Amino acid sequence: MPSLRFPAKITKWQIFKLSIPIFFSNLAIPLVGIVDTGLMGHLENEKFLIATSISTMVITMILWSFGFLRMGTVGMVSQYLGKGDYREIVYTILRNLILAIIISLAIILLKPLILFSINEIFITSEQTKLLIDNYISIRVFSAPAELVIYILIGFFLGLQRTFISSSIIISLSILNILFSIYFVKELDLDITGVALGTLISSYLTVIVSLIFTYFFIIKKFKVIPKFQEKILRPKKLIKLLNINFDIFIRTIFLTFAFFWITYMSSTLGEEFIAINSILLQLIIISSFFLDSYAFSTEGIVGYSVGKKSTKMFLTVVKNSLQLSFFTGLTISIFYFFVAKDIINLLTDLDFLRYLSYKYLLWVIIIPTIASFCYQLDGIFLGATQTKELRNSMIISVMLYVILSIFLTQNLDNYGVWFSLTLFMILRASTLHFYFSKILNKFK
Repeated sequence: MPSLRFPAKITKWQIFKLSIPIFFSNLAIPLVGIVDTGLMGHLENEKFLIATSISTMVITMILWSFGFLRMGTVGMVSQYLGKGDYREIVYTILRNLILAIIISLAIILLKPLILFSINEIFITSEQTKLLIDNYISIRVFSAPAELVIYILIGFFLGLQRTFISSSIIISLSILNILFSIYFVKELDLDITGVALGTLISSYLTVIVSLIFTYFFIIKKFKVIPKFQEKILRPKKLIKLLNINFDIFIRTIFLTFAFFWITYMSSTLGEEFIAINSILLQLIIISSFFLDSYAFSTEGIVGYSVGKKSTKMFLTVVKNSLQLSFFTGLTISIFYFFVAKDIINLLTDLDFLRYLSYKYLLWVIIIPTIASFCYQLDGIFLGATQTKELRNSMIISVMLYVILSIFLTQNLDNYGVWFSLTLFMILRASTLHFYFSKILNKFK
């Protein structure tokens, strides 16, 4: 059986090196959103941008709700790696693949309910509703491919093969951007074009990635991946479902928090949906950069738990939190100088530009503040301390919703952004409160 090991010394430089491929892949992800926003933001009116913002937010919220297919995979794979149980790693992947297919089919069947819910929640014009319907009716069919990609990324992150996981994400993103530009600019398909771009790129990426992963497993683990009775052992399924269910609840609440931003924006007027969707692109960019450290340390944390190495665990926690903070601070400084230029690239509608400028302070300060909660998320996920992750998110979101209602009523759109900033602080504070629970695993 081959030996897959982590570096003996987990220094800041080692974490940074592991994170470099993830930096580039995480840069590619928000570029897709930026390109889609830019393509829609330069059409004849703001309806296309508003419809794209609402549609992508809803679909992303649904798919991110099943982010446990990535997050749970990382923790379990890295811990089995620490124990040297390669066969169980393969079984974990196959169990999650079955789960992903079942979930994606349910999402497709529930498309009418998704559209009905959007029309009931958001106050939009008839033209905007029609555009949303066009996008959702296409994009929903990308669910099987996108959820399987979650699992494959989690698998390679758990093995600390960050270059491979990053290559999958970058390939998906580049294909998505190229197809979207072609469909919108050359074929004049507007919002239908960006939906088709995501659909086609997702299936091309997942087909190639599955073939590569199949042969990777055979070569590295000397195990042929195939579905068999052992995969459906009740004890293993219950463990998988318990971990996944906690992460599912946690992710539902997290995605709801960002959904809530769009909802609160809609109560102020359609133009606030548009400007906040532009500003959120900057927050998303910063989050993907900060998540690079979280992704790279998830596997190391899981490995340290599997090996029962307290020293390795505490070292990676300290070094990763410091790296995350300084990266967040760097992003904030960068935004201070270039945020207006980025907004100008995303839309040429002058009234949207000027409205966006009023709220740039929040975009500047949030990356530094949020650096702690993003990194703590990765630490808890790697340790599969999912119950605490769930409870932390539930508490944070409930307080955030209450605060956002009060602040938005009194401060309008400033209240929306102030409450989002407080949400990041609440997430970090509650996770810090639960941190000692992880240390109990080493006793």
